Amino acid sequence: MLSALEELGVGAGFATLVHVVLAGAATLHVLRHKREVGAAMAWIGVAWLSPVFGAIIYFAFGINRVRRRARRLRGRRPLGGERAGARRVSPIPEYLESLDRAAGSVTDRPMLAGNRVDLLRNGDETYPPMIEAIDGARRSIALASYIFRDDPVGRKIIEALIRAHERGVQVRVLIDGVGGGYFSAPAWRRLKAGGVPAALFLHTFVPWRMPFLNLRNHRKILCVDGRVGFTGGINIGKENMRDSDPERAVRDTHFRFEGPIVAQFVEAFAEDWFFTTGEEMDGDAWFPQLKAAGDVSARAVTSGPDEDYEKIELVVLHAIACARRSIRILTPYFLPHDGLITALELAAMRGVQVDIILPSQTDLPVVDWARRAQIRPLIDASGCQVFLTPPPFEHSKLMVIDEAWAMVGSANWDARSFRLNFELNVEVREVELVRQITELIDRKRGPQLTGDQFERYPFLLELRDSAARLLLPYL
Repeated sequence: MLSALEELGVGAGFATLVHVVLAGAATLHVLRHKREVGAAMAWIGVAWLSPVFGAIIYFAFGINRVRRRARRLRGRRPLGGERAGARRVSPIPEYLESLDRAAGSVTDRPMLAGNRVDLLRNGDETYPPMIEAIDGARRSIALASYIFRDDPVGRKIIEALIRAHERGVQVRVLIDGVGGGYFSAPAWRRLKAGGVPAALFLHTFVPWRMPFLNLRNHRKILCVDGRVGFTGGINIGKENMRDSDPERAVRDTHFRFEGPIVAQFVEAFAEDWFFTTGEEMDGDAWFPQLKAAGDVSARAVTSGPDEDYEKIELVVLHAIACARRSIRILTPYFLPHDGLITALELAAMRGVQVDIILPSQTDLPVVDWARRAQIRPLIDASGCQVFLTPPPFEHSKLMVIDEAWAMVGSANWDARSFRLNFELNVEVREVELVRQITELIDRKRGPQLTGDQFERYPFLLELRDSAARLLLPYL
């Protein structure tokens, strides 16, 4: 009996030592890297109050910064705008010039003139020109997607990529390690079987790399021959095809670019590819001489938990601060932190019309619950207008300021997109294109959400929503 008690005591002592070491390590990491006091205190509490498992949870989901080995190409290679001649960037109102300067400072990228941009709706208008571009490729193809399904739509693109590879085109495909199917990644497997150089971003079964599982590459990029680029909100899968399921297909918006801006898309892909594989992408096959192709001025805004931390969020905050007449936001997920909420409230209070258009129901119920708790202050305190667009689910991510400046791309309005994901947005300036984006947002306005509706909301559901809001940083 005494021997058993002694063994029990030794076992308990060892378990306590493990707990103290892990919780201490988690605490040191939190103190060094967490900027938000509330989040830091919460993670320290989890680490110490949940023996062993609390620290494991922190190391799996709480670490949101990586040191990327990516070679920083920016500033060392002349980008398309410097090769495309002296075409002048599209004018904007004088008071928005400060936004242009701020965005340039934040991104360390120039606004590039001379681009052609085509707005594409849903997979029906997006996938055919993507496949056509792939089939017409002569030198290079770079494709990144958060979700890439091995379904009838995905297989058409996979087959086109394999055909390009077989005829000698340099093809590189990057699929997110989680969004592409963590345990199976069927599209990646099919591409590899076809000989296509493909990689999974931050995918690992190695324990010491597990802390980065919470980070996603949410970018959607296709660049062909360094001259034509596609980006926006559309992943690769049949759920985006309206013709196949008119009542339930996901609605979304994508853009086809031609001109100097494509070099900035290739640059973003090249940095992700180098980080993932160690292979450098350089030379004329990827970065050819580019000529003006249209009248749109554009600039890529990348963001991620690395050197680009919070850059999309910073540009958005500058845009809100500069607005004088109107702010239009169309986004599937709306869970911004308090700083963005305050910026929108202040804009509305100074007389700016703030319209936020959201799906009446997303594909994630817990996000809907948290969203209700998050947007109530916007309506109660400031006069921001929130509209709920009816089904089917609208997945577009669009923002327009004063009908003169727009931002499009992959980033949602939530902490995950602004602080955890690797994202690619694009500033665009040109009267006709911004008008098209504005009209698209306005068409999506559904019934307005009012404060009276919140007052009639059942108490238990309000508690559920407030509890879901506590998960805001990681939804």
